[in-house]
Amino acid sequence: MNIVKFSDVNSKIITVRDEKVILDSEVAELYGVETMRINEAVKNNPDKFPQGYIFSLTKEEKQEVIEIFDNPKIKFSPALPKAFTRKGLYMLATILKGERATETTIAIIEAFDSLMELKETVAELSSVPDEFQQKTLMQKGGDIIAELIGGEMQTTEEETTVELNFAVFKFKHTVKKKPAN
Repeated sequence: MNIVKFSDVNSKIITVRDEKVILDSEVAELYGVETMRINEAVKNNPDKFPQGYIFSLTKEEKQEVIEIFDNPKIKFSPALPKAFTRKGLYMLATILKGERATETTIAIIEAFDSLMELKETVAELSSVPDEFQQKTLMQKGGDIIAELIGGEMQTTEEETTVELNFAVFKFKHTVKKKPAN
């Protein structure tokens, strides 16, 4: 069995309508099932997915996702994809069963939790006057960002630098790779 990694989930989170979401085809891939199985679970449990838990993309949103992310799973599908919000993903986790479902749910929760923690850290950083606390928060934010973007990057004798410039701080993370054995 392939255990779902944090980075697998994190790479599938996109923003649609100012919401962090994962599309139904990506959720299906994470859970190791067909997209229609995910959508059947939603259809069979409509009371578990009120407004704000899941929504269908419009034709324009679908086209934008295809253009930005070049997603072949939705590009050739005649259906409009569904987008699961964090709440919708948590609810889906209560329906899907099995070992892979549990591992996938944990990875999804961890990914969304890290994004929320980063958001809170950045917000707190702008309101803290103490320099020591600011440095501590910057380190915490840097650690979260490093986990989100570089925890499992694989290359050879190269260097990868990611630089993010937030309104209140600038984060630069350089990863020097060791030669592959």
